[in-house]
Amino acid sequence: MHLTPLCKHSPIVTSNTFRSRIWASTLHTIRNTGIPVRSRAEAPRLLNLSPRSTIPHSPSIHHISTHKMTDATNHPLSGLWQPTQVQKLYYGRSTVSTHLLSCLPTPSSKAFIITGTSLATKTPLVKDVEQLLGAKHSGTFSKIGEHAPVADLDAATHLVDQDSSVDTVISIGGGSPIDSSKAISYRLHDKTGKWLYHIAIPTTLSASECTMMAGYTEADGVKTGVRGKELVPHVVLYDSSFALHTPQRLWLSTGLRALDHAVELLYHPTAVEMPARWICLQAAATLLENLPRYKEDPRDEDTVTKLQLAAFASLGFLGTNVKGGLGLSHALGYALGSPYGIPHGITSCLTLGHVVKLKAQDPEAAEQVARLLPFLGEKRSGDDKRDAEAVGDKVLGLVKELGLDSDLRNYKVGRDQIPVITKRASGQESGELYDKVEGLVKGLF
Repeated sequence: MHLTPLCKHSPIVTSNTFRSRIWASTLHTIRNTGIPVRSRAEAPRLLNLSPRSTIPHSPSIHHISTHKMTDATNHPLSGLWQPTQVQKLYYGRSTVSTHLLSCLPTPSSKAFIITGTSLATKTPLVKDVEQLLGAKHSGTFSKIGEHAPVADLDAATHLVDQDSSVDTVISIGGGSPIDSSKAISYRLHDKTGKWLYHIAIPTTLSASECTMMAGYTEADGVKTGVRGKELVPHVVLYDSSFALHTPQRLWLSTGLRALDHAVELLYHPTAVEMPARWICLQAAATLLENLPRYKEDPRDEDTVTKLQLAAFASLGFLGTNVKGGLGLSHALGYALGSPYGIPHGITSCLTLGHVVKLKAQDPEAAEQVARLLPFLGEKRSGDDKRDAEAVGDKVLGLVKELGLDSDLRNYKVGRDQIPVITKRASGQESGELYDKVEGLVKGLF
């Protein structure tokens, strides 16, 4: 399904297809990148296998702004960083109770809460925020499911639209509530021309609060989304006391998702050296150091806060002018995630280490990944390929150390799905890229 903006100034609208009928059309869209592809031959460069490539403009992609999409280069070192609209980031214990009300855009603001069932029924967090808001609370939608099903999004949008005084959306939870809040803002902007002010209170490490992409799942299980710089939350409140209510396995697996962001941004062909890559190096190191510490003592709030900040660092300095999706691990994550009901944190556990070792075969990607080794307490050998492979082994070792899934045995995915997953992730039906991705997918069974 391809979504057409209702407003000529709407943000990019993307469709997630990877279906044979889409390849038969004139214009194709690689679903993990949101960038149009006119032929199968273009797919490898969208997965960052040819880092110097550029993507031709297509009239079917609508941009909210007219700023030039500027590449960064490594040799020579040059680039442009364009920051997002985030205005405030608070972190530490009790940031919600201390700062939420002062973060509302106006003294007369009305806020609508978007969250999931578990947080609303199994923790006191949502009720605490409702009571804190008092008369400023317009309503709550607490049925956002995993991967943000479009039916839930439709219902939430309808409720928010009923109160014209609502100018703020507060998302509480992981990627699904946060992305749903972005999508609601996008939809209401189409109707009214106004964006909702977005305050995100994350309870996982998925880092959706950092991005200008809002993903959700169509009724057929295919992920789609909307994209635009206006979708980035204005305020992020990392509250360690909120995170204590997150199940340990969910927290750890979304920590791998944050590591996935940081590592794939390192070798992204249009990522800037400063601040993105510099900060991603620190983010990855902090995640690798503190995820095991969290497993040993999940009540240590300083460790929790360090991980929250590392999650923000993994994507928060991406900028608004980076082209395409993050890379192959994310492409595989989308191919495995919503179609088979696998959480995206787990998909990163399955794919990232193997993708890093595959990317080590690419000299330009290996050069960037190898930079991470000293941050992990290891000396560089001078051989980028060898060092990048060592980073991949570190990731695989971390997944094992944390007791997270490293294969598909716990999920209902048959081997007959290997070609389906490979095609979804690679955007191809045959060829060198297809064969490499197929080999990786086979290794997950």
